[in-house]
Amino acid sequence: MDAEPQPSDAPKKGGWVTFPFIIATMAGLTLAAGGWSNNLIVYLINEFNIKSIDAAQIANIVNGCMALFPILGAILADSYLGSFIVILVSSFVSTVGIVVLSLTSTLDPLKPTPCENDQSPCMGPSKAQIGILYTSLALSTMGVAGTRFTLATMGADQFGNQKHQVVFFNWHFFTMYVATLVSMVGIVYIQDNVSWGLGFGLSGAANLIGLVAFVLGGRYYQLLKPQGSPFTRLACVLVAAFRKRKSLLSPKIEDYCQEPQPEGSNLMITTPTTSFKFLNHAALVSPGDMNPDGSINKPWNLCTLQQVEDLKTLIRISPIWSTGILLHTPIATQMSLIVLQSLAMDRHLGARFQIPAGSMMIFVMISTSISLAIINRFLLPTLHKLTHTSPTPLKRIGIGHILTISSMALSALVESKRVTTAQTHNLTDNSIVPMSVFWMVPQLVVVGVGEAFMFPGQVMFYYQEFPKSIKSTAAAMVALFIGIAFYLGTAVIDFIRKQQGGCLMVSMMGGWIMFIGC
Repeated sequence: MDAEPQPSDAPKKGGWVTFPFIIATMAGLTLAAGGWSNNLIVYLINEFNIKSIDAAQIANIVNGCMALFPILGAILADSYLGSFIVILVSSFVSTVGIVVLSLTSTLDPLKPTPCENDQSPCMGPSKAQIGILYTSLALSTMGVAGTRFTLATMGADQFGNQKHQVVFFNWHFFTMYVATLVSMVGIVYIQDNVSWGLGFGLSGAANLIGLVAFVLGGRYYQLLKPQGSPFTRLACVLVAAFRKRKSLLSPKIEDYCQEPQPEGSNLMITTPTTSFKFLNHAALVSPGDMNPDGSINKPWNLCTLQQVEDLKTLIRISPIWSTGILLHTPIATQMSLIVLQSLAMDRHLGARFQIPAGSMMIFVMISTSISLAIINRFLLPTLHKLTHTSPTPLKRIGIGHILTISSMALSALVESKRVTTAQTHNLTDNSIVPMSVFWMVPQLVVVGVGEAFMFPGQVMFYYQEFPKSIKSTAAAMVALFIGIAFYLGTAVIDFIRKQQGGCLMVSMMGGWIMFIGC
């Protein structure tokens, strides 16, 4: 993608002048998303009379969509609309969705009759009520998906210096986690103790503020022009290589198709690499493939060497990307089931205050935010002074993996103790286990430290390694495997639930065991 040409007298676009607007947008949108999604399970159980495990499954699906859909937003941004339009429209859509969700909590006709302690059976939502609820969740989810990683890529596009991009990514993730932390503490507390309508209303206001901040910075942004779908170009490589599979590869560079270069350009000529050699057939020029003016006559018969190398880059990165799916499956499951686990434990902090179950992930956010600051301001500069080098993105990813596995081992120990305590006291399904919820804090802290190493490392790695034509897609690849992990966790829980006849015992990777009940 190329930057739009600017008149000679036009002000310079991009740079640090755009930083306050993009960060303010990220803060507002993240605060809004966390405000309506973090306590969704409790809202479905208490206000819509939905069974606890069903509410967890719904939340898993919503979280999966919030993680998977950014790839669609990134494709639209890269291929057709550009990042600015995608972020603008998505922010408006999420505002509408949160407003509708607020109405479901304030208008009695839009939610079922509240359950009384002695009411049996408890009436669930009608089809119309559940339809409006799902519509609000769909709009809110699509809005989040269209902005989360596209905004990160657009922010990085404002800086031509790679060091400035690294600094931006660190501040971007720091802002994202701090805003999520504020929503978990403030908005969730308001929802549990004051009013659901006020809590959702504050989320809508934050979303609107983020949208306004983004629009106000429009005059300063450096916008990249989309150049059509890059995935079509990559698909052409596979088709052309298959069609020419019987052709003999040539050792001469002149026999391969190159990207058209502007007159007087000093761009390097692409040389075919020996890895995945079969794909080189796609760039091999055959009679009739080229027009007299040098343009490609049949795009599905001939591709440029740059297209071939772009596809090879994706293939090389795919093993690293795929490892994140299984690793994040227990974490994705933990994000929803930890709420149910907290509801069954002693959440008191002092005699009167009780921690909201939807706020337990706050310990992950605190840990990640502090770790990001320490890594960026102390650890990396210290390592650079001592070794004159900095950890590569791959090393940061590896450290994050080790910490994530360690957190699952801690989870196994804590959950084993919780289950043993429940069995010792012969507790019923709805009873509170006499065990403090703070037993879960160490595992959540370790998860947070792992995310501080892993997520920025992954985004920086994909942004640096992916072809220029799909930079936004590169940033969204992190969200893609998280979304797949959410759905995989949902499928595992549903399968085990059916096999156990309604009693759920989930055994996940890393030795983590979660008992929910019948």
